[in-house]
Amino acid sequence: MAIFLTKDSKVIVQGMTGSTGMKHTKLMLADGTNIVGGVNPRKAGTTVDFDGTEVPVFGSVAEAMEKTGANVSVLFVPPAFSKAAVIEAIDAEIPLAVVITEGIAVHDSAAFWAYAGAKGNKTRIIGPNCPGLITPGQSNAGIIPGDITKPGRIGLVSKSGTLTYQMMYELRDIGFSSAVGIGGDPVIGTTHIDALAAFEADPDTDLIVMIGEIGGDAEERAADYIAKNVTKPVVGYVAGFTAPEGKTMGHAGAIVSGSSGTAAAKKEALEAAGVKVGKTPTETAKLAREILGG
Repeated sequence: MAIFLTKDSKVIVQGMTGSTGMKHTKLMLADGTNIVGGVNPRKAGTTVDFDGTEVPVFGSVAEAMEKTGANVSVLFVPPAFSKAAVIEAIDAEIPLAVVITEGIAVHDSAAFWAYAGAKGNKTRIIGPNCPGLITPGQSNAGIIPGDITKPGRIGLVSKSGTLTYQMMYELRDIGFSSAVGIGGDPVIGTTHIDALAAFEADPDTDLIVMIGEIGGDAEERAADYIAKNVTKPVVGYVAGFTAPEGKTMGHAGAIVSGSSGTAAAKKEALEAAGVKVGKTPTETAKLAREILGG
């Protein structure tokens, strides 16, 4: 089992023929991802050779799905064109769209998020501004390094890409069922709560690691959800304990205003819900180890 992504997932890449798309398609293939096509209207009908693996290019997401049975799209599309690309994926009703792109206007993210809802939420969106998700040993949809961990029984959901990688490396000897980077923008598709619900339902996940960061109230809402719905142990980390008030920190959503959105407030809410929260990623990994007896 895994959440959202398995060895049977058939993946297409929107923006595959761009430099970033080419680089990461090659890496995803090396991780065993079943990439069945790329999408670029200007290069439809051609193929791209990735070290002996020929990947066809289609003119649209709908055509790629019809010809290949694709059920996941990974988007490496420049910010200005991302809204149209995501809407194309939603119109084609692909079950999962993983939006890697950084710098998409919040208005555009809000528009395609609302569009997905209006269409009945048939397409799960992960991102934008995220590293994607990986089910180690099965499939990798995004930019998470595939060689830093192994299959295991920890589920990871994180706002931060680099902290996703660090936590996977810290707990590499135990391994992960799936790791999902949801992104740190103010408007995202899949939330902490969505991932928590999926991990709670996954029989192959024994413990959940949740990484948040300053800004907004997503972690407080997740804490409330955990208290009411999650029976598995959860350990957490909140990035930004030393962040100055009122200053945007890296991710567009990581800004503290007054007493709301602070790392301390989030830590308090999580601990009240029974989550063990580390002060550093390493301490968080140690807490996970103690619970699993590793």
